[in-house]
Amino acid sequence: MREVVQVVARVQETPTIATLRFPFAPVSVPGQFVMLWVPGDDELPMSLSYTEGPSKGVTVKAVGDTSRRILSLHPGDPVGVRGPYGRGFDLSARHVLLVAGGSGAASLAPAAELAARTGARFTVALGATSVAELLFADRFRTMGAEVVVSTDDGSAGERGFVTGPTARLLDDQRFDAVWTCGPEVMMVKVGELAKARGVRAFCSVERHMKCALGLCDACALGPYHVCLDGPVFDAERLFGETEFGRFHRDSSGRRVPG
Repeated sequence: MREVVQVVARVQETPTIATLRFPFAPVSVPGQFVMLWVPGDDELPMSLSYTEGPSKGVTVKAVGDTSRRILSLHPGDPVGVRGPYGRGFDLSARHVLLVAGGSGAASLAPAAELAARTGARFTVALGATSVAELLFADRFRTMGAEVVVSTDDGSAGERGFVTGPTARLLDDQRFDAVWTCGPEVMMVKVGELAKARGVRAFCSVERHMKCALGLCDACALGPYHVCLDGPVFDAERLFGETEFGRFHRDSSGRRVPG
């Protein structure tokens, strides 16, 4: 479905991240994404950070010109939406470790909220560059999750990357699954930590997307199209892909390191 709607709410979550809410009726699965655009500008793929009811939401980080223009929207402004697209999270696991880096918490939070209402338990390893950039810590706590924080600069929780607490949590508790979203290098490490302990990991992957229909190859990841085969992948499917965590594709579709 594709339509232009009006923004009905805007929440500044961190200095660089804001949530926009808008009326959008299609049923969505946590982990799916929509294509969002300011009329007359480029489209960007955005994970749905609020998936239930007639008012959906996206949580946007300022990265490039288009994301900054989206972040400049306020209630009453028009925004284009199409979707939802892709594969979401399997919500059947009963004890889940969530590992979120930066804005990656946006795709994990709605999945955890829905699963928690059916009795699932969650522990959250939440990482950010600083205390000011921690996303949805209170939202996770409200659903009853244990939240373990790490920041690059040590301004909250443990100093360092979120993979440190992840390893300890996997050693100290028994989990049915790990759900993770954030930088690919982080997700590679999280997947390896989970695999070494016999726990299935699921990665929510972010890539350039243009058509969201599997036609343009902009989001190609080895043999997969992230828009169709993901964005949520069983990590086992990605371990053998030399691109994952090592290469990405720029806006032209060219494969580049990093």
